[in-house]
Amino acid sequence: MQKTRLLIVVLFLLVLAATGFAQGTDYSLGPDSQVQPGVPKGEVLKFVFDRSKIFPGTTREYWIYIPAQYRPETPACLYVSQDGIKAGAPTVFDNLIYKKEMPVTIGVFVMHGRVTTPDVNTGQDRYNRSFEYDGLGDNYVRFLLEELLPDVETKTASDGRAIHLSYNAADRAIGGESSGAIAAFTAAWERPDAFSRVFSAIGTYVGLRGGEIYPTLIRKYEPKPIRVYLQDGSNDLNIYAGDWWMANQTMERALVFSGYEVNHAWGDNGHNGKHSTAIFPDAMRWLWRDWPQPVKTGPTKNGTLADIIIPSENWLIITYPEGDHANFALHTTQPGQAFTPDGRLYSLEPEKKQIRASDANGSKAKVIAKDITGAFISVGHNGDAYVTEPSTSKVWLIKPDGKRSVVDTGLAYPTGVTFSADQTQLFVADGHSHWVYIYSIRADGTLINKQQYFWLHSPDNLDWSGAGGMQVDD
Repeated sequence: MQKTRLLIVVLFLLVLAATGFAQGTDYSLGPDSQVQPGVPKGEVLKFVFDRSKIFPGTTREYWIYIPAQYRPETPACLYVSQDGIKAGAPTVFDNLIYKKEMPVTIGVFVMHGRVTTPDVNTGQDRYNRSFEYDGLGDNYVRFLLEELLPDVETKTASDGRAIHLSYNAADRAIGGESSGAIAAFTAAWERPDAFSRVFSAIGTYVGLRGGEIYPTLIRKYEPKPIRVYLQDGSNDLNIYAGDWWMANQTMERALVFSGYEVNHAWGDNGHNGKHSTAIFPDAMRWLWRDWPQPVKTGPTKNGTLADIIIPSENWLIITYPEGDHANFALHTTQPGQAFTPDGRLYSLEPEKKQIRASDANGSKAKVIAKDITGAFISVGHNGDAYVTEPSTSKVWLIKPDGKRSVVDTGLAYPTGVTFSADQTQLFVADGHSHWVYIYSIRADGTLINKQQYFWLHSPDNLDWSGAGGMQVDD
């Protein structure tokens, strides 16, 4: 009995020792993270950027790494890093570029912005890190593409070489740690045409500014051409905002489910850069493998998407009105139009506050309704037309003979309108909320059974979805 107890105690102590060792793993640096003899060394230059219009009043430092092999006549690949220089990137780049395990790449290492106090003795700076990095939406990637990177291209190397960056998404990577990691993913998620390779270490995909929603969004969206390398440790943060370790694993499962190229390195460290620094060379090798081939998407396991996605078609970026990214859906430059069952064309003329209808031959258009500033229109099989008027929060019914009536009020900003496939229900988007309302249609065209039915995702930088036109399939 005593021997048995002694054996159990010994085994228990061995388990404790093993556990303690695992939690305290020493992630030592490999040769690719250390200066190697004979390897040409790039240079690192420091600058300050303080002219942002997207984040007004902010100032920030940034560094540019220029590899020795870079020649201005060939635009360089790009790696952007949040929070400045991380993971010993310049040394890693020196070694991997020398061994041709990654392309000639210029690194841009940028700090988050801060608004400095006018009185350094009594005031406090406003630190923009969480606002810029953790928030969903395209603010930060627009800052990079429209402001910072153009500034980078005005600089030169110390020997006078001009900086020319490739604008091909296949040539661009972005990465970071913690909030800098989710900022990197958000940049690629919002603009896969600009960044297609993401390095994410101890990523903050938790409830700080909406990042916890990403695993759901990833599963709901058509896969985007983004390759993602995730790193985290089992002793990462588990606090009021969420569990970083579980959140990163949930991200990995969502990416795999949705057809992304994804790799990961799971360890046992806490919320620090030890593990990510150690595996950074391997991550770069994996992210840049098969370059210059573009990153491709795989099949999603989302059955609804799989039914409608055309496998050979990639994402396309539509053109936004100048300076109006967020409100694009609400301010179309084309008037709402819809055909009636008998071939007439209804056209909304909001500037004239009227609705005009052509005959079946497309001519002899006449005004059929006045004093309606319509935004969107949908016509049913029976000829009943529904028109949304955001400025008055009204939904109008226009009968085939031109008789009109208000069938609903109270939506904050009614925009898109369409029928269910069987024409028994009407859907109306409220562009200034995250709802699409649903109604039952009576035989006379009036509406009943109103509900806030469809829930839409809103980015962190908007209080509403901006939903506009809608269509349904059969």
